[in-house]
Amino acid sequence: MPTMKTILCAVDFSEGSPRVAEYAAALATAAKGTVVCLYVAPSLAEYVGFSVPQASLDSFVDDVVSSAEQTMAEFTATHFKGLSVRGLVLSGYPAEEILRAAEKHHADIIVMGTHGRTGIDRIIFGSVAEKVVTAAPCPVLTVKPRPTEP
Repeated sequence: MPTMKTILCAVDFSEGSPRVAEYAAALATAAKGTVVCLYVAPSLAEYVGFSVPQASLDSFVDDVVSSAEQTMAEFTATHFKGLSVRGLVLSGYPAEEILRAAEKHHADIIVMGTHGRTGIDRIIFGSVAEKVVTAAPCPVLTVKPRPTEP
């Protein structure tokens, strides 16, 4: 059986993130592995050409990253109790940063959620999960959000 010593768990802190963490924690427990829990703050690079000063964009991204680091500390403490875990907050384009982190941390598997976008939303926003699945250097486990109650 392949080893899964490093599990990269990509989260976005949405309501589906705890379910993604459950799967990553189960894999880490079974394999006695380490979880690298990753959040990627969105890049604002596409707004540089507008009348928004670069310093304002940089300051905003810094604030988001700082807040996300606090959220990450709480998230990892809650969802990975008793496991070896490292929280990581980056900024950039999510698919690219997830793939880069998988390479850098020698991930044996990536666990991430899907939002199930279809139609025009998928055309406009694309699918981070699809991009990761097609380009990842390791297997990817995608976790659908729990169905909402009617």
